[in-house]
Amino acid sequence: MAILPYVIVVLKMLLFSRLSSAIDTISKSQPLQDDGRTTLVSKDGTFELGFFSPGSSKNRYIGIWYKNIQPRAVVWVANREIPVKDNSGMLTINTEGHLGLLDRNETIIWVANSSTKALTPIVQLLGSGNLILRDEKDQNPQNYLWQSFDYPSDTILPGMKLGWDLRTGLNRRIIAWKNWDDPSPGDFTGQLMVHDFPEVVVWKGRTKYLRSGPWDGQQFSGTSLATDGSPFVSVLVSNKYEVYYTFNTKIESFLARSVFNQSTYTVELIWKKDDQRWKNWSISPKDNCDTYNLCGPNGNCVIGGAPICQCLRGFTPKSPNNWDALDWSEGCVRSESWSCKVKNKDGFLKMTGLKLPETTHTWVDASMTLEECKAKCIENCSCTAYSNSDTVSSRGCAIWFGALIDIREVSLNADLDLYIRLAASETAEVRDGGRNNTKVIVVLATIVFAFVIVIIFLCIYKTRRKYREGNDVEESKRDMEIPFYNYVVIVTATNNFSIDKKLGQGGFGPVYKGTLADGQEIAVKRLSKTSHQGMKEFKNEVILCFKLQHQNLVKVLGCCIKGEEKMLIYEYMSNKSLDSWIFGSITQRNTLDWSKRFQIICGIVRGLLYLHQDSRLKIIHRDLKASNVLLDNEMNPKISDFGLARIFGGGQIEENTNKVVGTYGYMAPEYAYNGIFSIKSDVFSFGILLLETVSGMKSRGLSYPNQCLNLIGHVWRLWKESMPLKLIDACLEDSFIVSEALRCIHISLLCVQHHPDDRPNMASVVMMLSNESDLPQPKEPAFLLERSPGRQESAQNNHISSSINEMSFTELDAR
Repeated sequence: MAILPYVIVVLKMLLFSRLSSAIDTISKSQPLQDDGRTTLVSKDGTFELGFFSPGSSKNRYIGIWYKNIQPRAVVWVANREIPVKDNSGMLTINTEGHLGLLDRNETIIWVANSSTKALTPIVQLLGSGNLILRDEKDQNPQNYLWQSFDYPSDTILPGMKLGWDLRTGLNRRIIAWKNWDDPSPGDFTGQLMVHDFPEVVVWKGRTKYLRSGPWDGQQFSGTSLATDGSPFVSVLVSNKYEVYYTFNTKIESFLARSVFNQSTYTVELIWKKDDQRWKNWSISPKDNCDTYNLCGPNGNCVIGGAPICQCLRGFTPKSPNNWDALDWSEGCVRSESWSCKVKNKDGFLKMTGLKLPETTHTWVDASMTLEECKAKCIENCSCTAYSNSDTVSSRGCAIWFGALIDIREVSLNADLDLYIRLAASETAEVRDGGRNNTKVIVVLATIVFAFVIVIIFLCIYKTRRKYREGNDVEESKRDMEIPFYNYVVIVTATNNFSIDKKLGQGGFGPVYKGTLADGQEIAVKRLSKTSHQGMKEFKNEVILCFKLQHQNLVKVLGCCIKGEEKMLIYEYMSNKSLDSWIFGSITQRNTLDWSKRFQIICGIVRGLLYLHQDSRLKIIHRDLKASNVLLDNEMNPKISDFGLARIFGGGQIEENTNKVVGTYGYMAPEYAYNGIFSIKSDVFSFGILLLETVSGMKSRGLSYPNQCLNLIGHVWRLWKESMPLKLIDACLEDSFIVSEALRCIHISLLCVQHHPDDRPNMASVVMMLSNESDLPQPKEPAFLLERSPGRQESAQNNHISSSINEMSFTELDAR
């Protein structure tokens, strides 16, 4: 495009006064200059457009962000790939009616081409966050000449479309920033895949990383969020003209955005205007099972399963040896071939609550009933499964061909059924033929007998429960010797457990912020009714937490019991959890300088030492991680969430459990593989947490240099190559104390030794941190995912049962 039209505009600009900072439009005669003062502001004051420099970068970009929200939350960037190198940038409309960005030399940095011209074009920033080019006299959205909503950056706003315009071939997709300082396109891309059964897929380069599951009529099937009570309305539109996903908010006081970045991938956030803060609504990936095709073809990922990957019924591991070694990539194969078209030979297994398989090879007919869908599948020997394509109307037919890829359990999708084709021997109970009459009689008799027993049991139980309920709370008060809060007081304090009061969500239930009548702020852990924690277990946890009084442990203020409702009341931690700082924005990570990080490390050590040695009870936490370390208003660390903690008696050294619970990336090997835990299990977790605090890197889930698949492998490689200081968080620059940083890295490697006996106890860690004495040399640590040549590693049958016990108050801050 010729430069001359822009030069003409530059000359015209000299004849007009500068823009007012309160307007929402620019015209040919009024361009927007990078003068540090002038911006466009939407009429409702929600969004602002102007020049900015992200993070510590000096490059200049044109972007849109939420006005008056700090830190700045950028939602769109025009010139992502080509920044302006100084403050000479100018956003203008040329004589041909195109919107463009020029630099000092009138070089075109970025241009928004439009196929249609207008007599009097203007650019306007709308209250939706959409930047539009239109004719000054035409406000019809159908006639916009160009709009930023058609070219997303890393954020989807309410009303914005993610998907395709089939008439023009326009693909509206989101691409993560390269990093916090650089908005240029990174490795991760999210887009709607236009199959017969649309779904969103996240790519890392050219590799599939994450999949939403197909749209089931009200949400994507891989979503574990209940639609009831959600502040969002989600819609998928699919017709001959376009296929796209969009969402809006139900509550006017909420702002929302769906962000895509290099550390958390996709995140939906909500912000209450009178509360001045962002909060997580949903995060993907939320656990290991969200990893694309983790369990291979025909495998099902089950959080809490042992192992986490399980073959679907009627299938067996393709490579049993690899499967037992926790390598599930080859997946599963059929244990018996089906007959295909032979009457009454093949059957279907109904599975409920799944993320439906990948839809690359599917066929969909929206008008079919489920029975017609089944008949269609039986007719085709390549059909492996079928389902309704719309759970809202219970109609529509979706048929899968070939292997079933990337399945996982999603507990809240109870209305979503998948019918998997199996041989008759595997699905005798669902054959079309009748059953043997004798078997029917035996089964019915058994059912009737069991029913009678259940009725008798329920009558006895109901009578006893009715007696107990009246005395339960008072008895608990006497037994537990802990302050009890009135249920009405807690409901009032949390505004009836309002969504805008929600701080986090874990495996044991949600956590809410509350304010008592006297102004005291509290955190309320509301135990989920599905957490399987009875009154006895609840009492044990309350008593345990209440007896543990230390400056580096979160203080339990009391509890509340009302019928089936059980709640723990904690002191409120205003600075949330450690992970939100060390993995947060550049601003937050810069704020957490070395002295604060070292102070936090020492505080965690003191808290663990108290649990292991100084308290009346020897406590093993079993779930120490960054999200379970909370920070008060002076950034003092406090260990939280003792839902998985265990008490050791007298001289007890270790214990074995058949159910391994905790968080991937922090588990000691003897615990993850064999279920053996001790104080040294916590020491291992502390070692991981220490590495994360020093480096600002997550223990797992990211890619590290030199093909290391986790943080330990990365650190060990740097240690062996005598370059440990490369591990230090770049945000710390030269502000850290070298000797302290090196000692922390050294101690962390000692804490993550493979054998528990090689790890120090917390008393030794205190000594190591507080003096300059020589430290023993670490051996090769545990959980190196890159194996040495010729070395065999075996895993026991007692595999990991991962927990999503996230009693954290984590917030993801805006950019």
